[in-house]
Amino acid sequence: MNHRVAILGGPGFIGRYIVKRLAERGDVLAVGGRHAAAAKFLKLKGDVGQVGLLNIAVEDERLLPAFLAGNDTVINCVGILRESGSQRFDRLHHTAPARLARLAREAGAERFIHFSAIGADPRATSAYARSKAAGEQAVRDAFPTATILRPSIVFGPEDQFFNRFAGLAMVSPALPLIGGGLSRFQPVYVGDVADAAVRCLDDPASAGRTYELGGPKVYTLRALMELLLEELRRKRLLIDVPFGIASLQARLMAILPNPPLTADQVEMLKRDNIVSSGALTLATLGIAPTTVEAILPTYLDRFRRGGWYERQRMPMTRAD
Repeated sequence: MNHRVAILGGPGFIGRYIVKRLAERGDVLAVGGRHAAAAKFLKLKGDVGQVGLLNIAVEDERLLPAFLAGNDTVINCVGILRESGSQRFDRLHHTAPARLARLAREAGAERFIHFSAIGADPRATSAYARSKAAGEQAVRDAFPTATILRPSIVFGPEDQFFNRFAGLAMVSPALPLIGGGLSRFQPVYVGDVADAAVRCLDDPASAGRTYELGGPKVYTLRALMELLLEELRRKRLLIDVPFGIASLQARLMAILPNPPLTADQVEMLKRDNIVSSGALTLATLGIAPTTVEAILPTYLDRFRRGGWYERQRMPMTRAD
């Protein structure tokens, strides 16, 4: 059965992969975002008229009812990693999803899929993690059968993790390891995250459930930086930075228009970002997670010493 799906945050990193998969199989999509009209490449994922784009914010209660009308599924991919101006954690991760879930229910949507994050916890010291937990509860209150997806760090061609550190490695002789680089992560490929959303849409048993999405391996931050430098074929110092010093540096950098580190991110690094014991996972949905090692070489050429022409010979891997 083809679905009619409204996707908030569709032009974003995760959203565009979901759009691609749903459009390819024939679903009709309403894709919304603050600058959705500029993401015309998404129209190419489907037939003429299959993918509609609308500039709309997730907190825009005036336009949202019309945007949601006639859709049987709503997917919320909206999220921020740091606060800036009017973009606040509580507003985008808590208040807006609560309103969206309520409006989706009132519009007659049958399914609601909400993206949160591993580490969401009302008792967390990180404002990001607390806002994610508040958003989950608010969505559940408004739409009890909502499916919640909690990914770990998501990697892929447009990610803000490996790309950011690779850019830093090009200009800096050293990379910082906050807290000694001992924080653990379970990076998950963006394509697998998109597949999880599609599987949940198709599986009625996923209604009302929460899934934690992680890759097949757990790494420390130090191990991820070593893996990145090996792929870039660059030698850089890895410098341990205690949490206290990192927090002080982050507070000083807060005056910058686009700070590379925030105090809240330092708080987040104090807790491991891995799938919890007993959680529903990608495996529950029948998805075999993709390794970092299989995908990382496919999108870091511009950072690699020698660029594309120095790429080692390797089997072709998917990067979609």
